[in-house]
Amino acid sequence: MRSLQLLALAATGSLVTAAPASRDLAQRSSCTFTSAADAKEGVKKCSHSILKDIEVPAGETLDLSKAAEGSTVTFEGTTTFGYKEWSGPLIRLGGKGVTFTQSSGAVLDGEGERWWDGKGTNGGKKKPKFMYVHDIENSYVTGLHIKNTPVQAISVEGTNVHLTDITIDNKLGDSKGGHNTDGFDISDSTGVYINGAKVYNQDDCLAINSGETIYFTDGYCSGGHGLSIGSVGGRSDNTVKDIHIEDSQVVDSANGVRIKTIYKKTGEVEDVTYSNIKLSGITEYGVVIEQDYENGSPTGTPSNTIPIKDITLDGITGSVESDAQAIYILCGDGSCSDWTWKDVDVSGGKDKKKCENVPSGASC
Repeated sequence: MRSLQLLALAATGSLVTAAPASRDLAQRSSCTFTSAADAKEGVKKCSHSILKDIEVPAGETLDLSKAAEGSTVTFEGTTTFGYKEWSGPLIRLGGKGVTFTQSSGAVLDGEGERWWDGKGTNGGKKKPKFMYVHDIENSYVTGLHIKNTPVQAISVEGTNVHLTDITIDNKLGDSKGGHNTDGFDISDSTGVYINGAKVYNQDDCLAINSGETIYFTDGYCSGGHGLSIGSVGGRSDNTVKDIHIEDSQVVDSANGVRIKTIYKKTGEVEDVTYSNIKLSGITEYGVVIEQDYENGSPTGTPSNTIPIKDITLDGITGSVESDAQAIYILCGDGSCSDWTWKDVDVSGGKDKKKCENVPSGASC
């Protein structure tokens, strides 16, 4: 009887361990799943779940958000997704004390070119967001190789979550119409630690919309819109505080260092440090801090309703292209204060826009 039970489970792709049938799955050392439905249920019960060559049906989420506390989930082979115009996400991670990782050579392939039309989330086909790392606590997401996301890659909402050595490769979008392919979007979080990320995309490499105690270190950003705070304002949580963006490179991108707040909305941006950031091939702004966003675009008229204070730029070096601007600051009256800049040396470009209300400690 025991042999028949094990054979039946193995045939469904739900189990490859040889534990006694009476033992709870959570006590078993390893379970392998080959379907999204089996994985969704199985990760709740297994201490180590292996997801092998999963083909996620169109319009469905590979939902791993209920992974057993303290467990490990490993992607093997290639994970793919059926085509449908919907909002997604294609993958959802979550849980407490969980480690999400992959075996050597594995890839999560969004095949975003099926949706790309140059419009991103601004029209055209409805495109699914790729991955939610939400409702997650004291957990790790490590070593994932993600490619060709339809739009935004990773949305983070969690507490004490570590994302290490993640590659997001949307280089194909440069020629195939990729747009709004943000690398990491962070909101409503306390304690997010991103280290060793490599992002090739067509929008923000990093966008922190709200949250506290967030670190982005040893990153490499290519082709996108840079390392961004915001845009801040207009959400349920509009506080960005205790941010550290350090030891990173931004190359061949629209912007390098960017902070943006929304016109006449409320909130605060405080205690932000950019340190040892190297820029090259920047086409718009090396450093840009502005308080004039409205409907996602700058208006040229700043407001002072979201203070930007205690901002440190230390060791921001490199160059911008000839038609770009090295530094642009547009603050509302009295709303930018307590800035400390040292070793900010961004060369090239020309002054296309005049800075306004530059606080003491900064220069434009």
